[in-house]
Amino acid sequence: MIAMNSPLEQLNTAVLTDTDHLLRLIVWNDEVNTFEWVIETLVTVCGHSEEQAEQSAMIIHTHGKYAVKSGEYGTLKPMCDAITERGIGATIEECVSH
Repeated sequence: MIAMNSPLEQLNTAVLTDTDHLLRLIVWNDEVNTFEWVIETLVTVCGHSEEQAEQSAMIIHTHGKYAVKSGEYGTLKPMCDAITERGIGATIEECVSH
């Protein structure tokens, strides 16, 4: 049995805490939504500047997807829901480190 607050327990807690921050909000390209709609959505929902939203929309268009935000699930989930409610594909994914 491992004692409370052992180094192993502290390590496990630290890993779980770090994982909470390793999430990305991905917006997906489609053939339906206009650049203007995606830009407006990123400004309104994600708090992007107009320039940041335009750059993100171009990356989404050319690469098929783009991580528009990163953070904790509790922050990203409402944004993801708001984006999908506007008819734009969005998912939350774990960051993958190489």
